Amino acid sequence: MTQRYREQTRFSDPGQLGELLDDLPEDVPALMAAVRNVIVHYRAAGIAFTGSRLAEIDTRWVSRMLELDQGRFAAPLARPRPEADRVVGCCRDFSLLTVAALRRRGVPARTRVGFSPYFAEDWNYDHVVAEYWNGRRWVFADAQLDPADYPFDTADIPQFITAAQAWTSHRRGLIDADRYGADPALPFRGHQFLLDSVLLEVAHRNGDEVLLWDQWGAITDRTADGLAELLLAADEGDASAERLLIERYRGDPALHLDGRVHCLSPSGFDGWVAV
Repeated sequence: MTQRYREQTRFSDPGQLGELLDDLPEDVPALMAAVRNVIVHYRAAGIAFTGSRLAEIDTRWVSRMLELDQGRFAAPLARPRPEADRVVGCCRDFSLLTVAALRRRGVPARTRVGFSPYFAEDWNYDHVVAEYWNGRRWVFADAQLDPADYPFDTADIPQFITAAQAWTSHRRGLIDADRYGADPALPFRGHQFLLDSVLLEVAHRNGDEVLLWDQWGAITDRTADGLAELLLAADEGDASAERLLIERYRGDPALHLDGRVHCLSPSGFDGWVAV
């Protein structure tokens, strides 16, 4: 089932600027460093982005990310860019650009939605990482992180918690759901947040790598239980679970994207967008 993850999706497809990805390093840590040279996090960098620059966080398409970058630099992606002038994004964008570059060279790769336990001791931030097949196993890689700032291998982070893992642990009473969310200072946390994260994880798993603040469809606790079970089984290598997960997502109109999402963005945008 790795073959399908070699293929670009409508979100990861670099379009006419795909050749820019060909010049990126094949070594995964070096590739992630190049990605950090293109994307800057809208909050974590400590830079106050506003207006049209902040609105860049709503860029869904890798092709558009590359257009924004080349409109400023018209240079290979690995050539140094001032941090404040990079494309404004978030964890999803670091990960999606990494995945696009890996897929470009035929490496199975996908984005994974879940939570990071390594940003704070008592809080699990919602997060997206890249996951790639190294020929033997699937490996989580966090392109957002500068390896110099962390005491572990950022290109192989088994401590990442998938949305399915978090939801299952919550349903079993093993975790405090109120310690999982967007930010400890914000109300976006808890049961509903974990529930919505399962839908996001399933969408990303099926090539709909939407923004973290895109909303659509509806998911119940019972549906999330079943989807999480399939996700966990698929992660263990169960090919039948992977196929059933695809069928469930594509066949259920309450889960599958119908061509538009309601975007409730940190940029201030609140409205429906065609995807």
